[in-house]
Formats: sequence, structure tokens, C-alpha cells
Amino acid sequence: MGLFETVSEEIKKAMLAKDRVRLDALRGVKKEFLEAKTAKGANDELSDETATAILQKMVKQRKDSAEIYGSQNRNDLAEKELAEMKIIQSFLPEQLSPEALEAAVKEIIAQTGATSMKEMGKVMGLASKQLAGKSEGRVISDTVKKLLS
Repeated sequence: MGLFETVSEEIKKAMLAKDRVRLDALRGVKKEFLEAKTAKGANDELSDETATAILQKMVKQRKDSAEIYGSQNRNDLAEKELAEMKIIQSFLPEQLSPEALEAAVKEIIAQTGATSMKEMGKVMGLASKQLAGKSEGRVISDTVKKLLS
């Protein structure tokens, strides 16, 4: 069962449990999935890789919104965003620990033979593909910069 079907099943469970926050978060996810499926050139299909990228984007959006609400003393809205973020994160693959990420990036650097910051693009291209869904792009980038400099 793909992520799309899993989310649909979880929506039903949230309805039965009358869990409003979970239901709102899952409906948002399903809306994004449906838009991706019906987008031009999508052929009415949604791969798990695309779904994972959508989920990561949604987590980042919720995190950014919560920070903005928090800075404006709207803690009620910030808490709602953070709650939705945790629900969406539960559908993402397990995130790599900083140590595991650093080890994976070191291995990629060894594969590419990169030795300086000039070759960061080559390393990032490979790292982004291999570590997709396992870590945020910004964290991968920071780790690559740290190891290449």
C-alpha cells in the first residue's frame, strides 16, 4: 500500500476517533497528493518518492509557520502547526541522526573524490538523491560544507 492509500485509511480512522487535529493534517496531505496526481504530466500516478518530497515540504511549511506564530505571540496557532507537523512527520521515513548523516556524506565524498568546496555541487547532487526523505536538504548541505571545508 502506497502513501496515498495509507493517508486515506488514516483519514477514516481519524474521523471515527473524532481527532480533529489529525483529521485536518491528513486532509491537507491528501489535498496535496491529489493536486500532485492531477498535475500536468503526472499521468494520474503518485510515486512514494514524490509523496515523500511533498510531506517534507509540508513539514517545513508547518515548522516555518509555527516559528512566525511564536514570534507574534500566537502560541495557540503555533501549537496547532506543531501538532500537524508531528502527524505529517509520522509518514516520513526515519530521519538520520547527525552521526549517521555525517558517515553517509563522508562515503559520498569518497565516491565522488571531492576534495574542496568547488566540488560541492557534485557531492550535493548525489547526496540529495541517496538521502532523500532521510534528512532535510539544508541539513545535508550544512554537513557537506562542514566536511569539505
